[in-house]
Amino acid sequence: MRTLQYIAQRTVVMADAEPSPPGAGEVQIGVAFAGLCGTDLHIFHGHMDARVSRPLIFGHEMSGVITAVGPDATEWSVGERVTVMPLSWDNVCPACRAGNEHICQNLDFIGIDSPGALQEEWNVPASTLVRLPSSLPLEVAALVEPVAVAVHDVRRSELADSDRVVVIGGGPIGALIASVARHAGADVVVIEVDERRRSQISDLGFATIDPRATDQTAWVEEWTDGAGADVVFEVSGAAAAVAGATGLAKVRGTIVIVAIHPQPRELDLQRVFWRELRILGARVYRREDFERAVELLVEGAIPTDAIITRIVDLSEAQEAFSDLENGRAMKVLVKVGDVS
Repeated sequence: MRTLQYIAQRTVVMADAEPSPPGAGEVQIGVAFAGLCGTDLHIFHGHMDARVSRPLIFGHEMSGVITAVGPDATEWSVGERVTVMPLSWDNVCPACRAGNEHICQNLDFIGIDSPGALQEEWNVPASTLVRLPSSLPLEVAALVEPVAVAVHDVRRSELADSDRVVVIGGGPIGALIASVARHAGADVVVIEVDERRRSQISDLGFATIDPRATDQTAWVEEWTDGAGADVVFEVSGAAAAVAGATGLAKVRGTIVIVAIHPQPRELDLQRVFWRELRILGARVYRREDFERAVELLVEGAIPTDAIITRIVDLSEAQEAFSDLENGRAMKVLVKVGDVS
């Protein structure tokens, strides 16, 4: 079978591998499509070399069809269309015992800490599977995982209908958070420095701000009649965005940190104190977030045609990474296998 493997900084290669049958409690999936995301880009750039084993078959956004069922995976059948919630937890750490399995202190993020979806036949624990309805095309279903991220982020924020929401960062996750928040009834503006991405976000029907050309704090104050935003999502990962986020939130407003910040950032704690702001982290998702993501995609609440920029073959992945890092694509899907 064909696989895509990360072997060194900025280098991925196609490699053949011999598929193995699924073990006890596992199923084998014929992978149809896999999405490339910001985390995959971090891996590609070598930023996660201290964490990942090489060569690594990576990828965790996917859709496919069950091709084999291992012992003890009796709830599943060959031919079922599925996606994978790529989290495996230990069930014994303090986080798991407190009911927070998705952020297990010894979490195996499948596709990062163990082999992922960029292979034609993928064995995964049956417990990670999420069924897909026949009405959802497999290329659209490859977006379930990133939509689940957005669903979880919005759920964490506890935003309400008619809330004013600022999303800092107009990449794929920012666009999805904006879409999920809008579907929940919020009025949303997106702050983005890149002209191409601002145009893409505008095409989705959102107001946008270029913080280099517009005083974003003044804009938000005018937009909210001087109150400030109910919720601010920091999705950019930029130090300047964190520094500016506290100036955008209302009294007792909420700031949700979504982006991965590899370095400590400065934060205006005086503003946090003065306005009694609430700052939350939001990491990955729960099963209910995946199930809601499937519902939103079926309902057509997510503008998938605009978000999926390109579909490429597994052999074209190196070029796809160049498109992502240069901002030429919102979301690239990789066609992994011939699955219907």
